[in-house]
Amino acid sequence: MIIAIATYNGYVSQHFGRCQSYTMVDIVSGNIIKKEQVANPGHAPGAIPEFLNQKGTKKIVCGGIGARATELFAHYGIEIVAGVDGTVEHVVDRLAKGTLTGGEALCKPGAGRGYGIEKTVCDHAHEEG
Repeated sequence: MIIAIATYNGYVSQHFGRCQSYTMVDIVSGNIIKKEQVANPGHAPGAIPEFLNQKGTKKIVCGGIGARATELFAHYGIEIVAGVDGTVEHVVDRLAKGTLTGGEALCKPGAGRGYGIEKTVCDHAHEEG
């Protein structure tokens, strides 16, 4: 199974579409077959779900993701595990062991408007809880 982890400086990115790259991991029966970095093709409506679908992705792991991207991934049959944080290495280990779980999205995206992949801080309000 090919899994794309939204990556920013070695950590799971809070914003799926604004990460630096995707760590693409192929895991079969708990074994890591292949792992590579793929550059983010750019944050444009619908572009990343299509890009990752073309790469054979079956699951995406991220901190947060917007409603439109969620709909597009569902269209392609790609599972989303959001609400994940930590290092990519730790996440890959949990994926291989089958113990990775998600939760509530860590950041509520701003509907894809107003900034690109280089921005590291979002402009929208965060919920405290």
